[in-house]
Amino acid sequence: MKKLIFSCAVFIALISNPEIMYGQFGFNPDEGCITNVGESDCISNAVISAMPFLRIAPDARGGSMGDLGIALTPNSNAMHYNASNLVFAEEETAISVTYTPWLRELNLNDIYLAYLSGYKKIDDLQTVGFGLRFFSLGEISFTDNDGVSTGTGKPREFELAGAYARKLSDKLSAGLTAKYVYSNLASGQMAGGLDISSANAFAADFSLTYRSKGKTGGYKSEFAMGLALTNIGSKVSYTNQAVKDFLPANFGLGTALKLELDDFNTIEFGLDVNKLMVPTPVARLLTSNDPANPTIDNPEYDNENGNGTGDGIADFRQKSLFSGVFGSFSDAQGGLSEELKEFSYSLGGEYWYDKQFSIRAGYYYENSTKGDRQFLTLGLGLKYNVFGIDLSYLVPTSNQRNPLDNTLRFGLIFDFASYQTQNAVDEE
Repeated sequence: MKKLIFSCAVFIALISNPEIMYGQFGFNPDEGCITNVGESDCISNAVISAMPFLRIAPDARGGSMGDLGIALTPNSNAMHYNASNLVFAEEETAISVTYTPWLRELNLNDIYLAYLSGYKKIDDLQTVGFGLRFFSLGEISFTDNDGVSTGTGKPREFELAGAYARKLSDKLSAGLTAKYVYSNLASGQMAGGLDISSANAFAADFSLTYRSKGKTGGYKSEFAMGLALTNIGSKVSYTNQAVKDFLPANFGLGTALKLELDDFNTIEFGLDVNKLMVPTPVARLLTSNDPANPTIDNPEYDNENGNGTGDGIADFRQKSLFSGVFGSFSDAQGGLSEELKEFSYSLGGEYWYDKQFSIRAGYYYENSTKGDRQFLTLGLGLKYNVFGIDLSYLVPTSNQRNPLDNTLRFGLIFDFASYQTQNAVDEE
């Protein structure tokens, strides 16, 4: 198939009006989660945001280690995970390019994610970086609710980012990233009587990195920790309605340990914990096990007037940027137990032989009621002179399908400093 045929108008309607997803479901106080009316099994209540492509791990190295990267030994792809880490990179200048096929199991060849990133060290204390992410959704045939064709389009999204990182001490650095993001999914189409347009926004990342060298178990080691607050920016809408949706603002905390076993063998392990700083969806109804009265209106859904009534739009969608971001750690209806389910975990490891060949593996876990993405990743890396090649492969371990199921993606890293050194040697 060269075309992915689906109703993008319905997709936009769900993004613009996520509360319609809960027409027959409600929050069950006894279970502490969203359930179907008359049942007790928890269903998905995943956090919803606009432009989710911003949270896709764009590089093959991180993609082969369970989407790990906040505190790993940095390369140019640290732009996505933690820009403050760039200042600790060994090379003076580097650029990387990664190509990720998307939905390849459906034989779709025109849907892909491309990522270009790089950095340049100004001096020992300062580094600047850049990133360009482009997500192509191929050529799509749009239809209305009756299946009648309404034309074709080429949905696409991109991000342009620039970063500045500086050492605050020998072991601590800080980074600030500014970015412009654009999303055009179905411009010119209609959904629910609303005209669909493109969306754009400005956002920022703030990050910190701590790196300390020493000895662990008799081996030379480097311990690192990183904090990254990413995609904090203006709310967006794909329609002309007043209510706008949040970007996928994210809280990320990572740690890594690198061990030099000898002159030829090095291993590194890492763990990342992530949480979207976006309001948790609130169900329109409250459910019970009482057959005579299975549902009642949820007063927390729309309570602008203070008596369980309002303007008909969910309050969680109308929160301001900072209220939504900082309140996201305590707004789940299910309390602390539901908040903890909104954390995802990436665990991975990397082995290098002679700094030329590497083997990688990782695992990603997300709670079944918050997206249910669970997968194993594998990968290889090869570095020769000025070039480095990374490969990754994803194997799902849950019933949730992943767009990267059994897909091979690859990245190329180019080290300009090594290139200049090699040229100087050749000239001599």
